[in-house]
Amino acid sequence: MKTLVLLNDPAYGTERSYNGLRLAHSLAKRDGEDVRIFLLADAVSCALAGQQTPDGYYNLERMLAAAIHRGAEVGLCGTCMDARAIREDQLVKGARRSNLDELTDWTIWADKVITF
Repeated sequence: MKTLVLLNDPAYGTERSYNGLRLAHSLAKRDGEDVRIFLLADAVSCALAGQQTPDGYYNLERMLAAAIHRGAEVGLCGTCMDARAIREDQLVKGARRSNLDELTDWTIWADKVITF
């Protein structure tokens, strides 16, 4: 099954991106699952490297890295990155700048599209 997970909310302040990454990672661990994650709007901050969170608190950088380690592909909206002054060299390893054309291709590719 091919699944595209779209995240829109900021890394912290709500738990929507947290829950979306939980699901994406869980799917990526399953045999036969192909997962792609696309970060839009404030969700692009989920891919920033160097996040420091209190002990016992979730860390979206580590969660995203775990999904990537399991084979998930991660793209970020380039326009959204620009609006937030985020450069590609600031991203967690394996996440990359993307664009609406690729999001369109991924949407067509997917059997399921899940939005958080």
